[in-house]
Amino acid sequence: MTSNCLIADEHTVVLLARLLAAAAGPGRTILLDGPVGAGKTHFARSFIRARQGDQAEDVPSPTFTLVQTYDDPSGTEIWHADLYRLTDPSELDELGLEEAQDNAICLIEWPDRLDMLPPGAWTLAFETLDDPDLRRITMIGEGLDRLARCARFLVEAGRIGDDIRPLAADASARRFFRLLSARGDAVLMDDPGGSSEAFCAISQWLTERGFKAPTMLHRDLPAGLLLVEDLGDDLVARVLVEKPQLTPQIYDRITDFLIELHRHEPPGFVPALDGAMLAQQVGMFAQWYPQATDSDPDPATQIGETVAALHAKWAADLPPVLSLRDFHAENLIWRGDAPLGLIDFQDAVATHPAYDLVSALQDARRDVPRKIETSAIARYLDATGLDDDRFRAAYALLGAQRNLRIMGIFARLCLRDGKSRYLQFMPRVWDNLWRDLSHPALTSLAQLVKGLPAPDSDTIERIRRKCARP
Repeated sequence: MTSNCLIADEHTVVLLARLLAAAAGPGRTILLDGPVGAGKTHFARSFIRARQGDQAEDVPSPTFTLVQTYDDPSGTEIWHADLYRLTDPSELDELGLEEAQDNAICLIEWPDRLDMLPPGAWTLAFETLDDPDLRRITMIGEGLDRLARCARFLVEAGRIGDDIRPLAADASARRFFRLLSARGDAVLMDDPGGSSEAFCAISQWLTERGFKAPTMLHRDLPAGLLLVEDLGDDLVARVLVEKPQLTPQIYDRITDFLIELHRHEPPGFVPALDGAMLAQQVGMFAQWYPQATDSDPDPATQIGETVAALHAKWAADLPPVLSLRDFHAENLIWRGDAPLGLIDFQDAVATHPAYDLVSALQDARRDVPRKIETSAIARYLDATGLDDDRFRAAYALLGAQRNLRIMGIFARLCLRDGKSRYLQFMPRVWDNLWRDLSHPALTSLAQLVKGLPAPDSDTIERIRRKCARP
């Protein structure tokens, strides 16, 4: 396992502690190694205070008590152990430290006193240097290489004093942190998948045309790290729940945004999402859903070529527009009368105008009222003057393609990656799929899907039992 070193002053140690506190979850054990005075307790104190946020309390050294416990606002218990005075490893049984490691976050100083090091633990080894204000911190453990890079990046960006909070991640490898500071909040985007360059290019394209994408504050494209403007907490998804009376207004604004976006020719640097690519992407369904449901996979293998043929018939006549692709309530910021804030658009493509409209109106995570969907489609057609029948057929086709692909992704996330939480969305996605397949233009596609089991409670439980164990 690789190690990463960071030369850190006192402020950088605090930043690192806050970063790891934002990334750690229940069941995480962090071993703090190093001589007396190397900074272990300073790190632990900063970590605990970061987890507690506004509820932060005094964090005394547990040198004499061996263990101190704390609770954070999320209900996670934090154990801080100092084993310097431990005389016999058997004493740990009385403390309950080993048992606590299953569900708590455990910070353990002097881990060499342990009989056996916990598997999967993060290790931070602190060393003093000739400069008394600096420490060398060697980090060993899965995922710490990225967090070490994030720490160095934030030091370079001058964000040493910021508080750090985790932001909800998506189904990709990307990770996000909110940085809170009196000089202005920001979002750290950690993208090991290599899409940060595309994010910057599309952000600039959108901004130049008057749309509200985040301003770039600092970047390290080779490392996949971006520091961007924080557009706030008012995700459209949250506003729809907290202020349901705004629902018609919000979806009108979403539709109007797409109308305006589609007046611009898409940038030449985004890939095309044409019939062939749509067919390739929907292969995700054939690969994973029949396997997950113990179904005959043969009919599903024909879905891709059928999607391509239907695209050629109903959707290939219109010039492509820019599609932000993951265009739904989780990736839009409500800013009152100001333009919608846009995030998570690095996978943008050039495709049929209906693609983002159906993405917003057939949301896997929430029910969009049918009258809202009907009104939005009519609003878009009135503004663009597109052929009604052809557009609605293309809308149904792209909706069916997206929903099939989403079903495949959710099955894969469970079977391959051990992420079962997305199974709860399958019934809604399936309902949206069959509303699309009921369109007369999609009869051939509906024939291929009708023999597969719906994701009812029994089917979902069967998939869940196959879920990979991380």
